Amino acid sequence: MKYYTHTEGVNWLEEYKARQSAGLEARRMVASFSKRFFSEHVPCNGFSDIEDLGCPGHFFEDELMSILNMEGRKALTWKYYAKKILYFLRQQKILKNLKAFLQRPEDHESFLEGAVLIDQYCNPLADICLKDIQSQVESITDQVRKVLRGKNCRHPSLAFKAGGAMITEGELQSQVLEAINCVLYDQLKFRGNRMDYYNALNLYIHQVLGRRTGIPISLSVLYLTIARQLGVRLEPVNFPSHFLLRWCQGIEGRSQDIFDYIYIDAFGRGKQLTVKECEYLIGHHVTEEFYGVVSSKKVLQRMVGNLLSLGKRESTDQSYQLLRDSLDLYLAMYPDHVQHLLLQARLYFHLGIWPEKVLDILQHIQTLDPSQHGAVGYLVQHTLEHIERKKEEIGLEVKHRSEEKHRDVCYSIGLIMKHKRYGYNCVIYGWDPTCMMGHEWIRNMNVHSLPHGHHQPFYNVLVEDGSCRYAAQENLEYNMEPQEISHPDVGRYFSEFTGTHYVANTELEIRYPEDSEFVCETVQNIYNTKKEDKDEG
Repeated sequence: MKYYTHTEGVNWLEEYKARQSAGLEARRMVASFSKRFFSEHVPCNGFSDIEDLGCPGHFFEDELMSILNMEGRKALTWKYYAKKILYFLRQQKILKNLKAFLQRPEDHESFLEGAVLIDQYCNPLADICLKDIQSQVESITDQVRKVLRGKNCRHPSLAFKAGGAMITEGELQSQVLEAINCVLYDQLKFRGNRMDYYNALNLYIHQVLGRRTGIPISLSVLYLTIARQLGVRLEPVNFPSHFLLRWCQGIEGRSQDIFDYIYIDAFGRGKQLTVKECEYLIGHHVTEEFYGVVSSKKVLQRMVGNLLSLGKRESTDQSYQLLRDSLDLYLAMYPDHVQHLLLQARLYFHLGIWPEKVLDILQHIQTLDPSQHGAVGYLVQHTLEHIERKKEEIGLEVKHRSEEKHRDVCYSIGLIMKHKRYGYNCVIYGWDPTCMMGHEWIRNMNVHSLPHGHHQPFYNVLVEDGSCRYAAQENLEYNMEPQEISHPDVGRYFSEFTGTHYVANTELEIRYPEDSEFVCETVQNIYNTKKEDKDEG
């Protein structure tokens, strides 16, 4: 009912028909994706037919969510593509909202709303709503009012309304800040996350509220929002290495003298600092410009910059989703930033996705900054080579286990395996009768040191840590206690997890037509062996 502000006069039969039609369209779209994009990542233009939906978008999204929420371990391929489509739809909507937000005049800016937009873009499948976040912050503000009322029942903050005149008397302002510190840090136990500082969750405002921990900039946004709701004007300070707030105690308007301000460290339990103490905080002297107030756009830029840094540090996520999302956000704010455009082009090139978009980005960079011709030329050349190779690739390769050249292949797609040396769990989604990698990879991976070298079957495996690897047969063994592999691409290849193995989806089964029967026999043999061992025991 959240989509209906007024229910009177609604033709519910027509609404139901529209919902039913949207559901059928969503399922048709999801079913088509597996056939169209199994052999490659969904291209940048792969969602073009979704952008012009002939049905209400919220109904379409609702059906995608119903697919994602299907119980059990079935329909994995449907869930995989439903997630991708929903991710795209929501991010496009959020990006549109962000661009509109950035066009607002400064006196209408909301630091909290900007933080929510960043949170929503990086977590498009989570149920993050601005009204819910505002409600949570208002609940904290009410607790601060309760503390204030106990100390000064006539305090003007108790009757303050948004848009009203800000409180200018220093003593009254100080009482508000003391009450905020009492509620946030003593009662609710908010704290700076020193133990796990470099975690993206510290920047997502819904996580900051839920986990009651964050880093200087996220806690400052929360602190500033509460103070302003109580009539105390705090301002954001883009201080190096440690985001701060500033308070012009008892002075109406802005002073140009940095020594007229008290600086507040929301990460450090709301501690109030002098200019000299701010320098002690980071361990070196800084010029006056770093004590100046910044706009909401600059605050968002710093938050996104933090996410970018974390995305570059991330080593386990081979899809680099955080880096991709934060680059999208940064370029939405600064579309002509050459270095970030170049980073985006290099990232897509590295991932081997969206070569046409890479060329568009490179052309834009060349127009903005001709001095980048060296880096641009290199990437253009190799991207064009990649496109040509894709055109020359042979059609569908079908591998039959019964063929003589495949006689040494012992394992099949769908089996849950364990790596003998590194101990990781994985599922097989492809195999080759011998190592098909180039000489350089074989040398770098020291394959020649294996007893059977590269003249043995090699397997493409999805690993539980989110990576994809190419493992030699002699390094793999059956996992006698099979479990689901939490890899984001499992649904791309498999339709179901049975509890003992994965079932190949239609597209993968076409490529390995004899593996399905083999995996069932293998699993049954393993079960029989375990049963015999148990009986003997």
